[in-house]
Amino acid sequence: VQLQASGGGEVQTGGSLRLSCAISGRTFDLYAIGWFRQVPGKEREFVAAINYNGATYFGEFVKGRFTVSTDNDKETTHLQMNSLKPEDTAVYYCGLRRGVWRRSPDYDYWGQGTLVTVSS
Repeated sequence: VQLQASGGGEVQTGGSLRLSCAISGRTFDLYAIGWFRQVPGKEREFVAAINYNGATYFGEFVKGRFTVSTDNDKETTHLQMNSLKPEDTAVYYCGLRRGVWRRSPDYDYWGQGTLVTVSS
């Protein structure tokens, strides 16, 4: 299984970005996609997740600003981030976990990170 994250960039405070995670090589149906972020010197932090059945979960800091969705072909997952703040600046990673989601970064496969920078 391979994951390819994309969509990072630099935006101003209050702006939006849409991250994508393209999945290839998946041969099982029960899985979850999680989005995490990490800044230097800190642990990877849970952002959002979507289960195979479409149920979504978010980190407490999100407070309604982000949504997560999966394309109909279930091969690409998107993290739509609105009302971005400077503290959202981080490298964002997508991960795939067999079974259901976890808040901890206990995922089986990871994509490379994509940098999100929010300027004030």
